[in-house]
Amino acid sequence: MAFLPILLVLLLSVARRASCQDYDEEGTSSVPRGCGWGLVRPYTLLCDLDSIWGVAVESVAAGGALASVLLGLVLLCRLRHVSEAEKRSGVGPILLLLLGILGLFGLSFAYLIEQDEQLCLLRRALWGLLFAVCFSCLLVQGVRLRRLGRERRSPGGCALTGLALGLSAVQGIIAAEWLLLTVLREGRAACQYLPLDFSLACSYVLALLLAALAAAGLALCGKTRQWRCNAIWLLVACLLSLLLWVAWVGFYLYGNAWLGRSPDWDEPALAIALVAQGWLLLLFHAVPEAHCCLRPPPQPTAPDYFDTSQNSSRMRETSFDEDIPLSHRQFVENQGYNFDDNTAGLRSGGGHHNGNTGPRPSAPFRSNVYQPTEMTMILNGGAVSTPAHSQVPSAPPTYTGRQLW
Repeated sequence: MAFLPILLVLLLSVARRASCQDYDEEGTSSVPRGCGWGLVRPYTLLCDLDSIWGVAVESVAAGGALASVLLGLVLLCRLRHVSEAEKRSGVGPILLLLLGILGLFGLSFAYLIEQDEQLCLLRRALWGLLFAVCFSCLLVQGVRLRRLGRERRSPGGCALTGLALGLSAVQGIIAAEWLLLTVLREGRAACQYLPLDFSLACSYVLALLLAALAAAGLALCGKTRQWRCNAIWLLVACLLSLLLWVAWVGFYLYGNAWLGRSPDWDEPALAIALVAQGWLLLLFHAVPEAHCCLRPPPQPTAPDYFDTSQNSSRMRETSFDEDIPLSHRQFVENQGYNFDDNTAGLRSGGGHHNGNTGPRPSAPFRSNVYQPTEMTMILNGGAVSTPAHSQVPSAPPTYTGRQLW
């Protein structure tokens, strides 16, 4: 949205001055080298090869605007594939951030045109507002990652986007009051302002950046390690943005005066700061965050029970014996030693008696005797092998059923 009024003002200025050309004293048109295809003043910086910084800023800003538009379209087209609520909550702030980045690249073109009253109003009104939109998106992303790290849940995307817009509206009010006080009440021209006043009008923007940096630092202290990579990217973006702001504010206030280029290099410094900030936010926050949102969730894999390197606790979770109560488990284990026969007597503490075979051994003695199971006898064809240390003879080959010993 911020790019549309900039484009409208530029088109109106081009339509008003397209028929005007400057001529020197000899009557020949003074068109700079590289602008022979129709652009005239005040748009000569867009094609002047003698002032190469204008062409470079124009190219880099156009590439950044195209990249922002493409990333936003990809995010919108793939939005229905984002099924996790934690990831969907970050899509709204990313789209708002891409809109603010697009506005930064568009505003840089306004500094490639010679100063005009309408153009100066546009510069002063949108400068702090666009930066406030971008830094408020960083702040709400820090709040979101902090909540995800501690509570594993996040506010909704609409709530985060509304919070970012509310924080940005404060800077819009500050810029509007500054313009009303300086232009309407004092009657100054919009292009006549002190660099210190311009920097102080952006103090709220710097406060938003510092708050975003603090939120990114707190997001790294969360319990969940899943979102720590996002917090690191956010922290890097905030740190680089802070360094960039310190650099351009210092150069704008003191560097130009120290080099003796105070009026001439003011606009190039601001245009380069806009383009650098836009690319910084695009590469270090928008692209990694969009990649994290569009990445499919990891598919659960079945545990490999033959891999002894796995955690023993995980193997215990899949154990079937623990699902059986202790009393039932002892009952099942004892079934292999209990024989069901019509002629079997009741077990007593002293021993068992049978009319055919005589007294049976007691339970302590039977516990030391090798007793084959039915499955063993079936697999061996009736021949049951006994351990070497056992003195109990094996069953005869004609053994066909369960009998009492």
